[in-house]
Amino acid sequence: MSETTIITCPSCGVKNRVPVDKMNLGPRCGRCKTPLAVRAPSGPVTLTDANFDQMISSSRAALVDCWAPWCGPCRMIGPTIEELSKEFGSRALVGKLNVDENPSVAQRFQIRSIPTLLFFKNGQLSDTIVGAVPAQQIRAKLASIL
Repeated sequence: MSETTIITCPSCGVKNRVPVDKMNLGPRCGRCKTPLAVRAPSGPVTLTDANFDQMISSSRAALVDCWAPWCGPCRMIGPTIEELSKEFGSRALVGKLNVDENPSVAQRFQIRSIPTLLFFKNGQLSDTIVGAVPAQQIRAKLASIL
């Protein structure tokens, strides 16, 4: 089951349950059909072997940070990923995939070194960056696939 968030309709006040992976599709109120104000997520979405395909396929653009808690360079770029999730949150999915806890996705994309950043456009892998790189480089790559 996908993660959901509750958005209150500004017009009629009804609380609407919206799947997080559908937020970029312009949700509307179930009762009065008024467009719902979508707030950018407060941080990166946690991706797992179970939800990865659904989350990526439903997004126009996505950045996936493949990381592990013991990895120093992963912790170095963590604040950048957090910042990008707030900056691009309404236009692209920004997520984090712990490769130790989710080996199936890591194996499918042949993650051999971390951090690895995967960029997806319309559900398809479009680019990869391996290693800790400057925030400007990540931002530019993500902006180029929007």
